[in-house]
Amino acid sequence: MSFLFGKKNNQKPDPEHLPAHIGIIMDGNGRWAQKRGLPRTAGHAAGVKTFKNISLYAQEIGIRQITFYAFSTENWKRPKQEIDRIMQLLDQYIEEGLAEYAERKARIRFVGDLAPIPPKMAEKIRRLEALTKDYTGWTLNIALNYGGRAEIVNAAQKIAREAVEGTLAPEEISENTIASRLYYDDMSECDLIIRPSGEYRLSNFLLWQSAYSEFWFDKILWPDFKPEDLDRAICDFQKRQRRFGAI
Repeated sequence: MSFLFGKKNNQKPDPEHLPAHIGIIMDGNGRWAQKRGLPRTAGHAAGVKTFKNISLYAQEIGIRQITFYAFSTENWKRPKQEIDRIMQLLDQYIEEGLAEYAERKARIRFVGDLAPIPPKMAEKIRRLEALTKDYTGWTLNIALNYGGRAEIVNAAQKIAREAVEGTLAPEEISENTIASRLYYDDMSECDLIIRPSGEYRLSNFLLWQSAYSEFWFDKILWPDFKPEDLDRAICDFQKRQRRFGAI
């Protein structure tokens, strides 16, 4: 099966055949901390460092777009102390990113419903997005309060309003109609989705964009994920035949 755990190797990806868009489900922070006798929040702090390292490495090797699953619509069910710490870490990251990512000419976008996000943090997000919106070489998407079903429902509501207003006829609705009304109409389909920690599921991540994604799973916990692990995933991806329904 094409989505089995990746094997250790020292290969480097072929720079001529890189996936254009990679999605990463950052999983295993809590378990990483618990294995070390630390609070779960310590795992999230370690996970943020890995997120930064991997995002910058992805840019260095030529990945044009990468989406990280930072906080899902379901994550609000977690203990308040853990949620508060996650938001604090994200806020700190955004503050640091205002200068660093602008210098690297990275376009930063937050994908999801920001309404429940603390107002000061939401304002920093808008500033960071505005500061980097015109950069085109590399796009870093951060899925925050994101759910794939919620994204599709949001698109359906937009289409329904247009139909009621008479600006869109039902027979005109196509896949492109839906895709153009997602959170970002220029987010490409995801070529490769990576999930560490040994879990085998999407967890409501990029449901529309992952229709033909390749999957790569590994038992490594997210804070231990290194650039060479990203290399392994991409090398495995490059060995696969993507037929998109054809022979």
